Amino acid sequence: MVEVRLARVRKSFNSVLAVDDVSFTVAEGEFLALVGPSGCGKTTILRLIAGFERPDAGDILFSGRSVLALPAERRRVGMVFQNYALFPHMTVAGNVGYGLRFRPGSDRRARVAELLRLVDLAGLEDRSPAELSAGQRQRAALARTLAPEPQLLLLDEPLSALDAKLRERLRLEIRRLQRQLRITTIYVTHDQEEALAISDRVAVMNSGRIEQLGTPQEVYARPATAFVASFIGRGNLLSGEISEIESGKLVVRLLPQGPAVAVAAEATADCLPGEQVKFLIRPERIKLGAGLANRLRGRLKGVEFLGDAIWAYLDCAGNELRVKLAPGDLAVAEGEEVEVSFSPSDCYLLRHAARSP
Repeated sequence: MVEVRLARVRKSFNSVLAVDDVSFTVAEGEFLALVGPSGCGKTTILRLIAGFERPDAGDILFSGRSVLALPAERRRVGMVFQNYALFPHMTVAGNVGYGLRFRPGSDRRARVAELLRLVDLAGLEDRSPAELSAGQRQRAALARTLAPEPQLLLLDEPLSALDAKLRERLRLEIRRLQRQLRITTIYVTHDQEEALAISDRVAVMNSGRIEQLGTPQEVYARPATAFVASFIGRGNLLSGEISEIESGKLVVRLLPQGPAVAVAAEATADCLPGEQVKFLIRPERIKLGAGLANRLRGRLKGVEFLGDAIWAYLDCAGNELRVKLAPGDLAVAEGEEVEVSFSPSDCYLLRHAARSP
């Protein structure tokens, strides 16, 4: 196992700043997911760590030692790509054993057999990649990467080409293997659900920077910025203006013309009436009816039926509100009014915007 640390790393391609002063540490045996939209710098960070690119500034350290002078082949890094990169003219066993070709034959065969059992491909040794399903090809690629016993595993969108059910199954298998082998792992994906499901910590990237780094629970429940709140999960990001402060708590009038709601955030010295703020309410925390302290009336704009849940979209005083409900809970038709409520403790204050004139 190895600890990986990036220290103020920057990388540009011509006039495009791909990685902008990024620093983070991945502990030995940790599973870190890098998540963000396309072009945010995720894959560039992987390529810098692997040694395929060199940073313009900053340092990359493995267990406290800089690896900038080491070529990719000496860093003991294994990388799994989106397109599998299997050799079509080789069998499954040949592909998995390719990185072991300088070992004695008996050692190589034993290691290949061990890995094929590990990824549930035992018995398929003599098949060609063309004879495997997409999921089997991805598992073969993972086994080939693990064969030389790398100290660090990098995965670049490894499941993005697979269908939803197969992605869900394989991500659990990847997590099982990572825990079993206790290998330090960095996993790049644009799928925020995937990142939350399998990682120890999540780094949310935007425009070459890390906007938040924390556990999946922290990133989902307490986003650090408006971007994280909007990218992770399907949250309601609302704008408001502080209308008053009651007993150290905030009362916020929704913008542009909404009613006042209570927000469970401690008032600090920079919280003043007239201050504009943003706050997050998760759709599953909003209830039908007037049972909770904050109450809003809205017009039902649309409904999505997803089998185990219903997503209702409301227009509440100029704000779109997403509400997650159980099937059968919604008894009104599109265009009709409905009342919803939510607790102040479920309104998470994100940041202060510019003060109103």
